[in-house]
Amino acid sequence: MNAAGFIQDLAIVMLVAGIVTLLFHRFKQPVVLGYILAGVVIGPYTPPFELINDKDTIDTMAGLGVILLLFALGLEFNLKKLASVGWTAFFAVLAEIAVMMTLGYSIAMYFGWGSMNGIFLGAMLSVTSSTIIIKVINDLKLKHERFAQLVFGIVIFDDMLAIGMMVLLSSIALTVEVGVAGEVGATGVGVAAVLGILGKLSLFLVVAMVLGILIVPRLLNYVARYKNEEMMLVTVLGICFGFCLIVIKMEYSVALGAFLIGAIVAESRQIPMIARLIEPVRNMFSAIFFVSIGLLFDPNLLVEYAWPVVVITLAVVFGKFFAAGSVVLIAGYGGRTAMRVGMGLSQIGEFSFIIAALGQSLGVTDAFLYPIAVAVAAVTSLVTPYLIKTADPLSRKVTESMPPRLVYIGQLYSTWLQSIQPQGDRAQQAAIIRRIVLQVIVNLALVTGIFMTGRYYSPTIIGSLAIWGASEDWSRWAVWVLAVVLSLPFLLAAYGKLKVLSMVMAQSSVSPTVAGRYAEPVRRVIAELIPLIALIVFLLLIVIMSLGILPTVGQLVVMLAIVFFLGWLLRDRFRKIHARLQAALIETLRDKNDSKLEEDEYRKP
Repeated sequence: MNAAGFIQDLAIVMLVAGIVTLLFHRFKQPVVLGYILAGVVIGPYTPPFELINDKDTIDTMAGLGVILLLFALGLEFNLKKLASVGWTAFFAVLAEIAVMMTLGYSIAMYFGWGSMNGIFLGAMLSVTSSTIIIKVINDLKLKHERFAQLVFGIVIFDDMLAIGMMVLLSSIALTVEVGVAGEVGATGVGVAAVLGILGKLSLFLVVAMVLGILIVPRLLNYVARYKNEEMMLVTVLGICFGFCLIVIKMEYSVALGAFLIGAIVAESRQIPMIARLIEPVRNMFSAIFFVSIGLLFDPNLLVEYAWPVVVITLAVVFGKFFAAGSVVLIAGYGGRTAMRVGMGLSQIGEFSFIIAALGQSLGVTDAFLYPIAVAVAAVTSLVTPYLIKTADPLSRKVTESMPPRLVYIGQLYSTWLQSIQPQGDRAQQAAIIRRIVLQVIVNLALVTGIFMTGRYYSPTIIGSLAIWGASEDWSRWAVWVLAVVLSLPFLLAAYGKLKVLSMVMAQSSVSPTVAGRYAEPVRRVIAELIPLIALIVFLLLIVIMSLGILPTVGQLVVMLAIVFFLGWLLRDRFRKIHARLQAALIETLRDKNDSKLEEDEYRKP
């Protein structure tokens, strides 16, 4: 396509989008819907003629919009913000996904759309629009309310699980046999395959997050010394697209890479300035993305599927209200907060469009899911502000109409929840145990990542060493030894953490008032048993991960003996290396309250 045609298409997209979104902003409606409407106006299904010459170019730019949109969402991801709402937000999202996946699949089966359409429809309905709900809460000036903090935590978890869901859907779509009617074939996807996909995804997320937090913020700190905003913007975009390329090479979704690298960059102390620099670029390309969604919208299909749109809209509003609200209520936040959370989450948005596009690009879903997703998103987004406003008076009416005995039982339940929370020394011990377990998981994930990387690149390394005359067996040994040496600091650290955990659990679980004079012997047994079990598990882990590298069991036994001797001989050095890495990680994750001050210093001439 020539330059004049490209400029014409881009000019039409941006001008129409600007006019329509101006009207939407004037009437205080979500701007995202304005972008989609702009795409409908200039799309091929709107008479009298098509205004776009080369849609492939727009699709390419829309792909950049997806990357930048998800990267910006990742920038809003914060580990401390996530921890503040804890397990309540996580279980609310799980309940929401379970309910909406069930409803979406059931609706598809009821209308005879086929299994794969049902799976993707359920996934589309499971995802809440973080862009829309955050904008609505900000417009209503409710962002400091208790329910708003819960909602923000839920949408963060929602975005994370939506990325994982997209990876899982891609794997399922490429693994199953799909018939003409969209039915899953006989091969299907077993539970083991799904768990394997989730396990590899979780491992990748942990390893990438830890290594990224160790490397990326330090690189950005170095670039910040030059006090050049252009240099910082180019560096950040280079990191974003470079990491997305790595993720594509590993056969994961580019959306996963964009969100993950955004979350890693979010731990940088330059995050306020980075968010400010990336915002205009993101706004431009994300606008093109949503316009491209509108280009695929066929109003004729919407008329044909009007009744399903009504059914799905009701399912979204009531299903999400029930799922999220029930979990928040069970967690002891009260009926008013539970109702406001449930009402606030009753919509779908940008991720739903991405999932619909994914299904269509993979050729496993029908074209009518697009207009249905757009129509449901439009309706639910429009009613969300009114649902939040009616939550308070509705909760008061429900409370007033409830029998006094039931209200009293609810108050007793809240009191009971507060009473079972660990207090004093028990709370401190629980916090120590959680921290140690998390550290052990991270260390073992890094070890697994090192061995998986060795297995992945072993053919290349063996081929390179063969040029220098090394045999295949010696080359495999070299790969294995390198993987073990790199893993030893993390294995020793995990073993040391488990020894500490065994002592803490021995002291907290065995009370002298119960065990009497047997308390100390039992504590010693527990303190020695956990490290012994850990040692056996570590050995089995190394054996399992070595199967793809070492050719014979005899070689593995010999090398394990050498590794144990090497680990014992250099244990202090390896512990120092791990301590430095852990200190660097903690330093990166420290409180970034002074980041605004650093941005002001950065902008000084």
